[in-house]
Amino acid sequence: MNVLFIEDDRMNRRVVKDMLDVAGATMDEAESAELGLEAIAAKDYDMLLVDLRMPGMDGITAIRHIRERGDAKGATPIIVITADTAVDLRERCLEAGADEVLFKPVAMDALFDAMGRILARGAGGGVIG
Repeated sequence: MNVLFIEDDRMNRRVVKDMLDVAGATMDEAESAELGLEAIAAKDYDMLLVDLRMPGMDGITAIRHIRERGDAKGATPIIVITADTAVDLRERCLEAGADEVLFKPVAMDALFDAMGRILARGAGGGVIG
């Protein structure tokens, strides 16, 4: 499984990369939403992990841009990983097109469970965990 994590914090990217390494997944990194959109345009991913609060474009706007694509990349599963605790946050993320929302600090089992739910819903992809 090839994953892109769009997250401005290097340490958060490292922690998630270590988790995905355990499952045998590969992870590319993008330090901003803009760089993430460029990465998606250049390469196919099985899943996207997206932070919400980043300098420049925020994660919800990035998710909307991804979903507005007119190709298969626009349907790539998206998991939001955020420290934001706004009351309506989950609903806003799902409305923008996210498949799952996880809150930091994310536990490995929660990440793998979310990835597994997404794979079970749709795609016949690999097994995580």
